[in-house]
Amino acid sequence: MDFSLVIAEDRIRKAYENGEFEHLPGFGKPLEPDELASVPEELRMAYRMLKNAGYSLEENALRQEMMSIEDLIRSGVDGEEAESLRKELNEKLVRYNALISKRGIRTNSSIFKNYQQKVEKKLL
Repeated sequence: MDFSLVIAEDRIRKAYENGEFEHLPGFGKPLEPDELASVPEELRMAYRMLKNAGYSLEENALRQEMMSIEDLIRSGVDGEEAESLRKELNEKLVRYNALISKRGIRTNSSIFKNYQQKVEKKLL
């Protein structure tokens, strides 16, 4: 056994015997259930890394929805349906931008540059 491991375990045992852990928040209470318990064990670490990096499933879902709407618009839909799709795309863009800005990330994608230019054109 590693010497540093023996020392660490000895210090933890002494601290526990001296009652140094009794005033910790959550002492004596059950642990919170793991939110990734339903994820297969071999994928949990990857999910935790994505979560710790600030990646969210909501962002990904919004991004996929925006791409689907853009594809529909490009497919030649016209009239009221196209206007409805553009409105829905704009709402999703605003929501996505809000999620990204909460994390302090600037959006440099062409989607947002295009949207920004349209907004500036209307306002100016």
